[in-house]
Amino acid sequence: MLNMDEDALELKCHILDLPWEDVLVPHILCHLPLRHIASLQRVSKQFQALIQVYLANCRNFDLSQIGTCIPKEAFCNMLRDNTVLQNLSLHNCAEWVTDKELLPVIGQNQHLLRVDMRGCVRLTRHSLVAVSLSCVQLQHLVLAHCEWVDSLSLRSLADHCGGLQSIDLTACRQLKDEAICYLAKKCLRLRSLSVAVNANITDESVEEVAKHCRSLEQLDLTGCLRVGNQSIRTVAEYCPKLQSLKVNHCHNVTESTLNPLRKRNVEIDVEPPLQRALVLLQDVVGFAPFINLQI
Repeated sequence: MLNMDEDALELKCHILDLPWEDVLVPHILCHLPLRHIASLQRVSKQFQALIQVYLANCRNFDLSQIGTCIPKEAFCNMLRDNTVLQNLSLHNCAEWVTDKELLPVIGQNQHLLRVDMRGCVRLTRHSLVAVSLSCVQLQHLVLAHCEWVDSLSLRSLADHCGGLQSIDLTACRQLKDEAICYLAKKCLRLRSLSVAVNANITDESVEEVAKHCRSLEQLDLTGCLRVGNQSIRTVAEYCPKLQSLKVNHCHNVTESTLNPLRKRNVEIDVEPPLQRALVLLQDVVGFAPFINLQI
């Protein structure tokens, strides 16, 4: 019979001996943050091969989990074999990613549901067109501070991604009313829209959004200086599911228009005038007098 040491030797099992695609990838690695996945590649050549199998089958790729800027070569290597991505966030490579790196990823991942390209200043309209042509099931798109987004690329998105539910166009300053109106008419399922920090946006496009996107829940108009009471009344009339409205620095929107929305418990980022006055008074004199606001 084998002694105890020989028994232990016989029973010794390395984690890499477990089935990779049936056990390690779907039941263990899927629970690790991406930063730990990236670190495991440096353990050994076997671990590097395992991680490549995992990355080829990964459905969520969020670079913000890594914590620091990922090198271009590492990005390309990590996604070279993946064709099943559903969620892609480019947060930590926004400063350097270009069409050259992104277009192959988009081209081979036609099941993407969510793409976050916020702040990717070196991309061009070709990336957005590629997303619209390849990812027709897209539901959520973040393009905040992508000033390269233009009317033609947004029209392409609207034409091919009619199931879009949320889009963030904050500070996409090339866009004007015409492009937003076209988007609203094509993407009737929109629940969340931001056109903040864009002086080109007027009541015209906000009204079109309200009339066509009846399921709208969140609308961000922060800094849209040409938006006024007329379109906000239309939003109140046509969007019964509205939960959040941001109109800070929209100086043409008055409390008389916002008050009916407040009564519906819509979250609004601008305080009522009396409350703002009390806050200002407290800042000046150090305290606020008691006032019965229900009178």
